[in-house]
Amino acid sequence: MSAPDAGRWLTLPGLALPWNRRATGVAVLALLGVGVATLLALTLGELGVALRALPAVLAGEGSRIEQWTVFDNRLPRALVAIGAGAALGMSGAIFQSVTRNPLGSPDIIGLNAGAAAGAVATSLVWPGVVPVPVGALLGGAVAVGLVLLGSGRGFAAPYRMVVIGIGVGAMAIAFVQYAMTRARREDATEIAAWISGSLAARSWSDVTLVAVALVVLVVLALLCTRGLQQVEMGDDVALALGSRPGRVRAGAVAVGVGLSAAAVVVAGPIAFVALVAPQVGRRLTLSTGPGLVVAAALGALLLSVADLLAVHLPWTSPLPTGIVTAGLGGVYLAALLVREWRRGTT
Repeated sequence: MSAPDAGRWLTLPGLALPWNRRATGVAVLALLGVGVATLLALTLGELGVALRALPAVLAGEGSRIEQWTVFDNRLPRALVAIGAGAALGMSGAIFQSVTRNPLGSPDIIGLNAGAAAGAVATSLVWPGVVPVPVGALLGGAVAVGLVLLGSGRGFAAPYRMVVIGIGVGAMAIAFVQYAMTRARREDATEIAAWISGSLAARSWSDVTLVAVALVVLVVLALLCTRGLQQVEMGDDVALALGSRPGRVRAGAVAVGVGLSAAAVVVAGPIAFVALVAPQVGRRLTLSTGPGLVVAAALGALLLSVADLLAVHLPWTSPLPTGIVTAGLGGVYLAALLVREWRRGTT
């Protein structure tokens, strides 16, 4: 019997992607789930547009309230959730593959916190010096650089990277909190909601930003797929297969930083999506390798569903979406620990 991930390769001009039926099925189902979540986001609640009236509203008809609800309020938010979730899922898959560590996601190793610190620095502390997206990108890059320096051996010490990353993330969050004490009360309140991970009041400019980042960076990430799969087998094997592990890691990390920074700029430092989506993808597809496409699809689904829960939970007012993802991620990690504990006792 062949291994479940014994894959074929889908070859396109300049691009080779691992392909198998199970992974394709998981990605398609996840995307269908994203479509259902988007429909629910447009139709649920007091101002929700009735499902039968939605096609007409999307075509430019309907009342002014319906037009405002769909095009100015709910659709941009839903699209940002999809784009940011896909970016986080793919970034998490890249970092877990590069570090060969299931905990090596952007939020665990301090990248998201560093990007948040960069965004806050350029919006509150030194406004106007560089654009906020550039600040987030630089903050994420600085965080990764500090983690690599602190680990001493770079990606060759993945578990040390996790420990150093937690420390770097804590320092970045401390800087964000310091900046909030220097800001006006209105700005501090807005930043406090944003650093929890919020999709409230998203606009079409946010949609455009994350869409452009995905168009450029997803192609670059897919170009790294074969190299990442070889690097996961060890540097000696990768060298024997013709890869250059150092170059593959550097390129993949640059792409991962860009994806994570784009998500942080439009949604704040959303927790756990980058950690959970790639792991769920590997368990559902029963495959090894980075699984970038599946991780992106599941990341989009996780964040879309979490945003629905944040807005429409019946027993509370709307919450920052990051609070919901943190709760779901905590439940997932607890279940994972219990499972591993049971395996260790049998």
